Amino acid sequence: MERFGVKSAPSRNRSKTALYVTPQDRVTEFGSELHEDGGKLFCTSCNVVLNHVRKSAINDHLKSKTHTKRKAEFEEQNVRKKQRTLTASLQCNSTAQTEKSSVIQDFVKMCLEANIPLEKADHPSVRAFLSRYVKNGNSIPKSEQLRKAYLPDGYDNENQLISTEDR
Repeated sequence: MERFGVKSAPSRNRSKTALYVTPQDRVTEFGSELHEDGGKLFCTSCNVVLNHVRKSAINDHLKSKTHTKRKAEFEEQNVRKKQRTLTASLQCNSTAQTEKSSVIQDFVKMCLEANIPLEKADHPSVRAFLSRYVKNGNSIPKSEQLRKAYLPDGYDNENQLISTEDR
């Protein structure tokens, strides 16, 4: 058929999905009812993942009875909780985590400067003192983990300070 210039009829199996639409595009299209996180599209009031490729799936969800019921409850609460993906949650460092790390690094630095062996941190009375009087003191690990994880950091930091002071 192609030889005579006649084209075949278009295939009816072709998908009608929007191939190049991102979840962020759908958020701008539908407004505050949806939000995007980690490449996924979420309904803000229902906290469910929606298919961002098919607009009809989003429209069907927004017209559903469960969505209208949850939306009314959501607006009543006046609390804006947005569901996040697991990867986004794990990437977020809380202030407690950063504070814990700084307490441990300061403890190792103090032990090094005062020539206190790190094994002394394992003594029960030292543990009791740290947990009672030092904020986040009970989060200081045992001496073996201090040596493996935190001692190289302190050693590298001190070497950098010494090399910058010599110049």
